Amino acid sequence: MTCDALDEAWLLRHLLPAIEHGADKNGRGRVLVVGGAEFVPGALRLTGEAALRAGAGKLQLATVQSSALSLGVLVPEAATIALPADKNGEIAPEAAEMLVTRMANCDTLVLGPGMSTSVSTQAFIENMLARLDFPVCLILDAAALVALRKLDQSRLHGKNVILTPHHGEMAALSGLSIEAVEADPASVAIEMAARWNAVILLKGGRSHLASPEGECLAYTGGCVGLGTGGSGDVLAGLVGGLAARGASPLTAAAWGVWIHGRAGTILAKKVGQIGFLARELLPLIRSIIDEQVAKTSAR
Repeated sequence: MTCDALDEAWLLRHLLPAIEHGADKNGRGRVLVVGGAEFVPGALRLTGEAALRAGAGKLQLATVQSSALSLGVLVPEAATIALPADKNGEIAPEAAEMLVTRMANCDTLVLGPGMSTSVSTQAFIENMLARLDFPVCLILDAAALVALRKLDQSRLHGKNVILTPHHGEMAALSGLSIEAVEADPASVAIEMAARWNAVILLKGGRSHLASPEGECLAYTGGCVGLGTGGSGDVLAGLVGGLAARGASPLTAAAWGVWIHGRAGTILAKKVGQIGFLARELLPLIRSIIDEQVAKTSAR
């Protein structure tokens, strides 16, 4: 399967929404990130800060009660929501009811970073999706992706949805083996995009993006160092922030993976091919966006 290259020429043809002079924080989009657990209490810091660095105006972080206070101190720009946990330290299924109003008042919902796959998580994701009132842009990451395999696919049809699986999560979601996904990731991404009526960002050494309409993009930038803990959390927040600003799902995912890869390339030169931290990607996001926007504006 041949895909178009996701490069600067593609970005030039698919610009991010402009930020109007004098626009307030509500005009730049409201992001709600739901996830985390007692085992990984800091994951939402990476996702939330990435959304703000991408230009989103307001941020809310919802996580287990034991982590909410410290997370709020770590990210003082965000409002935090403390949720009940189950016996394993994951968000309890009944917590979804507490987020109904929050979901209705956000532009983008990023669901899943820092969560683990479990029966309780499955129930929580099902409860969240049953209560979600679109046209909120929904980004499903990590454990939230695996939970989809037991849901009715029509639940998301006609909605603005972005799925961000790596090859293992795609195998679980599609029912294929990891070897089958790795053998033809472009075809798998296209088939799953059509099945779920969602933009698929299939992460890997060569990332593939597919739209429900059959468009396919391949990104070959980045570096091996991006394969580190927390890197996917940053990417999910980056895509969420761009979507909140008004970018279409495919444009938000494409710009997100390109910026993420560019940040990794910069750190590889400064730090080394491996050994840089996911949180070190965050300060680079803003300058990369501004640099690329300046290039496209000058043409």
